[in-house]
Amino acid sequence: MKVHHYHFGKDGGAEKFFVHLVGALGRRGVEQSAVIRPERIWRKDIAPYATVIESNFRNLSPDRLLLPLKVSSMARREKPDALMSWATRASRLMPAYRGCIKLSRLGDYPTNLSYFKNTDILVCNTPGIADHVRQKLGWDRGVEVISNFTDAAPVPAASRATFDTPDGVPLVMTMGRFVKRKGFHTLIEAVSAIPDAFLWLAGDGEEREALEALVREKGMENRVRFLGWQKDTRPFVAASDIFVMPSSHEPLGNVILEAWAQEKPVVSSRSEGPNWFMRDGDNGLLVDIGDVAGFSRAIGTLIADPALARAVAAGGRETLVGQFSEEAVSQAYLELFRRKPR
Repeated sequence: MKVHHYHFGKDGGAEKFFVHLVGALGRRGVEQSAVIRPERIWRKDIAPYATVIESNFRNLSPDRLLLPLKVSSMARREKPDALMSWATRASRLMPAYRGCIKLSRLGDYPTNLSYFKNTDILVCNTPGIADHVRQKLGWDRGVEVISNFTDAAPVPAASRATFDTPDGVPLVMTMGRFVKRKGFHTLIEAVSAIPDAFLWLAGDGEEREALEALVREKGMENRVRFLGWQKDTRPFVAASDIFVMPSSHEPLGNVILEAWAQEKPVVSSRSEGPNWFMRDGDNGLLVDIGDVAGFSRAIGTLIADPALARAVAAGGRETLVGQFSEEAVSQAYLELFRRKPR
C-alpha cells in the first residue's frame, strides 16, 4: 500500500499525531511520502517511514506554482492508494487526480469548504467537527470520524530537581502553544489560590511574556516553572501529580491522552473534545471554561483525595486503551485507503 501526505503544520498536538500515524502506518508496511515545511523538529521522526519533501508552499513563492505540478506528477507516476492532506492549507495542494481515494484530515472546525474542492472524504477527529461540516457548512461528500492515538507506554519521570521543584509538593502540569485559547492564564490564577502547589508549563509562544507578567503579578515566581518546548513531554507529565487542560477551544485534546498514558488524573475545561470523551468524576474532572475558582476547587479536590485521583487516572487510562489505541486508529485508516474514489 502507498500513501502520499501533504502537511504544512508547525509544532503542536496535530503534528505529534501526524508523526504517530506515519510511524504506525510505516510499521504496518505502508510506503509513504510526505510534503512538509522545511526544518521541522519532527522531520527525523518520520524520515524512517516516509520519503520527505520540504516546501513552504507560500504565496508569491516559486513553490506556490511548482509544487502542485510536482505532487500531481508524483501521483500519476507512483499511483498511490491514497492522497491525504492535513488541515486546510495542505488541502489546497490536493491534486485533481482520479486514480485513488483523496482524504483531508481535520483536527479543527473549518470556516468554509473551498479548501476541499478535490477531496473525496473529510476525516474528522471528533463527531463535533463531522457535524459542523455536514450541518453548518453543507458538505455532501464523504465524512468519517477517526480519532487520534498517542504512545500509551508509561515512562520514567523526569527529576523535579531539574526545574528546582521539591519532591514533596503537589505538582500541576500543562503543555501546549502559549496562545490565548489555551487558557494558561486561567490555570495560573487557579494555582495561585493553592498555596503549596507548583505549576509546570511546557511550551512556548506569543503569550509567554503575558503569562510571565501574570506570574509576577500573582507573586508566584517561586512556584511556576516555564519548561520551554520539550521534544518528549512524557517524562515531565510523569513527574507531575495532576494534569490540567484549561483551553477555551479544544477540538480534541491530545494532551489529555498523553496524560492518561502516564496514568495521571486530569482536570479539563468543558471544551469541545473533552465534552465528547470525558465523564466528570469517572475519567477526569470537568470545569466550565474560564472558571478560575472551579479549576482551583477541582485541583484542590484531587490533592486532598488521593483515592479519587487514582480512580480518575485509572478511568482515563481505560478510556485511552479502549477508545484511542494505535491498532484501532491505524486499522480505520488502512480501511479508508482501500476505498475506491467516487
